[in-house]
Amino acid sequence: MTVLALYSNKGGVGKTAAAVNLAYLAAQSGKRTLICDLDPQSSATFYFRVKPRLKASARGLSKGGKPIDKSIKGTDYDNLDLLPADFTHRNLDISFASRKDSLGRLSRVLDPLQDEYDLIVLDSPPTINVVAENIIAASDHLLVPLIPTTLSVRTHEQLMQFMDSRKRDTVDVTCFRSMVDRRKKMHRELSESIAEEIDGVLESIIPFASVVERMGIRREPVPVFAGRSKAAQAYRDLWAEIEEKLLGQA
Repeated sequence: MTVLALYSNKGGVGKTAAAVNLAYLAAQSGKRTLICDLDPQSSATFYFRVKPRLKASARGLSKGGKPIDKSIKGTDYDNLDLLPADFTHRNLDISFASRKDSLGRLSRVLDPLQDEYDLIVLDSPPTINVVAENIIAASDHLLVPLIPTTLSVRTHEQLMQFMDSRKRDTVDVTCFRSMVDRRKKMHRELSESIAEEIDGVLESIIPFASVVERMGIRREPVPVFAGRSKAAQAYRDLWAEIEEKLLGQA
């Protein structure tokens, strides 16, 4: 079982859209996939048409030690399950911090799923706190969306400084360029400099596209309702690159 976390300490970078589309594509490739919605905004849960259940669905995470299998929901797609989020996830940092082994709580919750899934995709909240440290500790790979803007690059630098300060060098950190609007000169220039100056940047680029915003209306992954769109192809390219370079399954 591989744990792949879509993570950024900056919001609005296309993290949840990527998590939803990559989890869908992973399932379509035959991998038994679970997407865990750890964000109290529960956007991934919304996209998959699953109704959040206040309190009950968060029980396994927030109550510590209790199995989460009863909280896992099926989706409309083969091989793809969802651990939904709800508003109680806003207190996950308090719940984790109050318990022994506070930085290993998420790993303890996910470990019993080793035989159930090939891939777990974590959709992470945009924070650097004890929840983020749990995500980093539980993951094999951190996949970081980077919009080609100064602030996005700056927050990535903050993340890497945080990782260094916590000596979290056991997890692989990989970036991809997200929401790139090639009509903008700054996006074109920064996109190139990101690839040249930051280690671990994938070649695939997710464009800024209205079809991705339509996920909120269609409540489906982009390849389902707009399979021929450039955005759908971009997500397929990104998944293929992840399989080849991160999962070693070219």
